[in-house]
Amino acid sequence: MHVLSVMIASGLNQTIPNHGALSAYADIFAQVIQRQATSSGFLHNHPSGDPKPSAADLAITREIVAAADAISVNVHDHLIIGRDGVASFKTLGLL
Repeated sequence: MHVLSVMIASGLNQTIPNHGALSAYADIFAQVIQRQATSSGFLHNHPSGDPKPSAADLAITREIVAAADAISVNVHDHLIIGRDGVASFKTLGLL
């Protein structure tokens, strides 16, 4: 199962975890806006086990960052978790 989750921080910089699968941007940004987040981080898994970002991962991340910028929310990182390790968009210079 492929799962996307978001960690958001309120105006008080308190981390507010969401442990559910988020399947649409509306779900992601509804939580960000509802909780008056100032920053966010995203993570998802690769069931294949290889955490290397795909072309689709890169495109979706660009769209998420653009949407977050539009509402003045910082995206700190996007992590991909796989059996073979973890990939950080920030560490890879992709964010």
